[in-house]
Amino acid sequence: MSKKTNVIVRAKECRGNHEKMIRRFMKKVKKERIIEQIKDRRFYEKPSVARKKKRIRARRARLREQLKKQRAIQRRNRRNK
Repeated sequence: MSKKTNVIVRAKECRGNHEKMIRRFMKKVKKERIIEQIKDRRFYEKPSVARKKKRIRARRARLREQLKKQRAIQRRNRRNK
């Protein structure tokens, strides 16, 4: 079960620029993973397969975070030299 999401973009946020509003809306939808949920629910997926995909996604996210931290440390070290 997933939580219900409500993505709202107001004209005030984008100063009335319609193109900017569309881009901002698409970003919010991506962040909430709405499209991904729709694609996932399109066909039945065995619970074991779903867990495996979740595990792989988590591993990739951890690796991404580790690389991000390493790059930050390298940048800091370059500046301090």
